[in-house]
Amino acid sequence: MSVEKVHCLIIGSGPAGYTAAIYASRAGLKPVMYQGAQPGGQLMITNDVENFPGYPDGVMGPEMMEHFKKQAERFGADIRYGTISSVDFTGPVHKVTVDEKEVIEADTIIISTGAAAKWLGIESESRLNGRGVSACAVCDGFFFRGQEVAIVGAGDTACEEASYLSKLCKKVYMLVRKDKFVAASVIMQQRVLNTPNIEVLFSTETQEILGKEDVEGMRVKNNATGEVRDIPVTGFFVAIGHKPNTDIFKGWIDMDENGYIKTIPGTSKTNIEGVFACGDAQDHVYRQAVTAAGTGCMAALDAERYLAAKEAVTA
Repeated sequence: MSVEKVHCLIIGSGPAGYTAAIYASRAGLKPVMYQGAQPGGQLMITNDVENFPGYPDGVMGPEMMEHFKKQAERFGADIRYGTISSVDFTGPVHKVTVDEKEVIEADTIIISTGAAAKWLGIESESRLNGRGVSACAVCDGFFFRGQEVAIVGAGDTACEEASYLSKLCKKVYMLVRKDKFVAASVIMQQRVLNTPNIEVLFSTETQEILGKEDVEGMRVKNNATGEVRDIPVTGFFVAIGHKPNTDIFKGWIDMDENGYIKTIPGTSKTNIEGVFACGDAQDHVYRQAVTAAGTGCMAALDAERYLAAKEAVTA
């Protein structure tokens, strides 16, 4: 395999990776980025983005990511297509393999591989994604003000998002597959159950999301009685969890039980010297484009300071 040496390698794109590339480029680190399997990250499947500063009229997710990319390239970032297939963090110079055919040796690595939402796996969910189906109530709930919507999930995140939607929407149906909340904390359960415009449908599963061009309703089945009914809604939110795209780093990088990368509080530093993490790969709480971009900035600054300190020692 051919071997290439770089000062700063960014694995993954999206708002975190592109922001890291902008800052690393301006710092003279000459970053090389491999965009991964989904260049631009989750925003590439997001239609309207209205909560990112600097876009008073809103912007399409893919358009915003193209802006980020062009800004990084303007300062000299080398942005490439490709996916990292394996890593080796045994030495001070970190090695990664790209698409199983090229080796990159990097003094610093910034991980910005993001996380992917878990979906129900039904055809109508995929077909109507972005047309009323969403995996982020905080991102998209604003578009459904005064309307009736549904949310699927039974954990704290689902409860939080149901509560958030209840402040914007006329009514929120919360679909819980079992006959009780299993994963949600008691306080979050009580908050949901005590909110007048949230109706919790226990023992209920989604059979189909209704609508041709946009969401018009949902067909649900009660697992206890077998009853099937159609309920009109204009928004359908899926909150059954996210999976961080971090499998490739297992055994090297410290992670929590769900696979999110652990960083030293207040920094982007991981347990491996010279390896930094940003964006949704290390954030299971906020998962917003603007917070991801902020951590991308942190990772680039941390990488720059790491290299500066290393050069000072060897000088």
